[in-house]
Amino acid sequence: MTLIKSISGIRGTIGGRAGDTLNPLDIVKFTSAYATLIRRNTKVQSNKIVVGRDARISGEMVKNVVCGTLMGMGFDVVNIGLASTPTTEVAVTMEGACGGIIITASHNPRMWNALKLLNERGEFLNAQEGNEVLRIAEAEDFEYADVDHLGHYIEDNTYDQKHIDLVLGLDLVDVEAIRKADFRVAFDAVNSVGGIILPKLLQQLGVSHVTGLFTEPTGDFQHNPEPLEKNLGDIKALMQQGGHDIAFVVDPDVDRLALFCEDGTMYGEEYTLVTVADYILQHTPGNTVSNLSSTRALRDVTRRYGQQYNAAAVGEVNVVTKMKETGAVIGGEGNGGVIYPAAHYGRDALVGIALILTYLAKRGLTASQLRATYPPYFIAKNRIDLTPDTDVDAILRRVKEMYSNEEVNDIDGVKIDFPDKWVHLRKSNTEPIIRVYSEASTMEAADEIGKKIMDIVYAMV
Repeated sequence: MTLIKSISGIRGTIGGRAGDTLNPLDIVKFTSAYATLIRRNTKVQSNKIVVGRDARISGEMVKNVVCGTLMGMGFDVVNIGLASTPTTEVAVTMEGACGGIIITASHNPRMWNALKLLNERGEFLNAQEGNEVLRIAEAEDFEYADVDHLGHYIEDNTYDQKHIDLVLGLDLVDVEAIRKADFRVAFDAVNSVGGIILPKLLQQLGVSHVTGLFTEPTGDFQHNPEPLEKNLGDIKALMQQGGHDIAFVVDPDVDRLALFCEDGTMYGEEYTLVTVADYILQHTPGNTVSNLSSTRALRDVTRRYGQQYNAAAVGEVNVVTKMKETGAVIGGEGNGGVIYPAAHYGRDALVGIALILTYLAKRGLTASQLRATYPPYFIAKNRIDLTPDTDVDAILRRVKEMYSNEEVNDIDGVKIDFPDKWVHLRKSNTEPIIRVYSEASTMEAADEIGKKIMDIVYAMV
């Protein structure tokens, strides 16, 4: 059984039996539940819901089911076609729509797909709204429109350009500086929608020398689509050959951004947000936010400018909520997710690319030289496998008690902040494991403190 129902949407592998995988019957049920929530809760005078999708092989099928269901619920569908997650988020507000559905399983392999659910602000549903969608779906508490009140279907393929125009219009994006720098840029679009929108963005940013890998949006991913170094041998080899100044790597829905330096070393996806924040804070004083599992380097850079850093629970919706609460001028997640409120409240690789190229142009540094200006941290990622009967909450409470003399944050699992390192333990929402992330100034030290905490946990079970 791969069907995963959560407050952020529904995802699963394609095919199989109803209730076990992501199939047409379950797609109809959850789309109907989402539409019911929107009908009851929306505050905008609109009958539109935007639908966009990445290039997954199953995307056409899922899109047809979603669009037909929304029309059956009485909503007008604005299908923006093959589009990134941030493009779809932007389209919701530009259309004045009351919601949006993004059909993408993000970094999951090709056999997966998912529905990501947006409100009228083009932002992900909060926990309460997500739980209500799950309740409505379970109870099948929805009603379809009669023949005189069915929704209409509209196709609008203009939103890639509208999204690019939004990025180009940001005050801190300097197209002329980028053009004068005459960068040679490579990118890896992993056979999805990045292959459509990134060449357009780079051309309009004034980059005339571009090399693209896996640009054909077939959905038949030529490597594991999560933008981690172990999956990116092709772009790394290209950069090691020389002749390029920087490489950008995105996931299938283009909301995560990883970088490679001119010498083929990986910049480190944790440092995408750090670099953007460094540039933003020089021009826009204000607070920053990332999730508890993100690098301490953002905190360090924020304090360098005399500003305040705040941590949020893991999850984009939690980061956005904390950003609004604290008036943050920049935020995001350590997985390469940049959230810049001057554009919109969503992770956006296009925004990240434009700001990083501008910053490189203005600093006159190579990518590796810029990376060397930030505090060096290394994150180790481990997991503790448990039985379904294990009381994970009790284990986390015990760990918190044992380290009560340290700085401890328990808004999402337990994070222990030592003076020179940290460890974050959090319960998985989908499987009986504890995720253990640890960071220190060397990978050996990060792994050592993570393993030490893991040994303590193993002694309890």
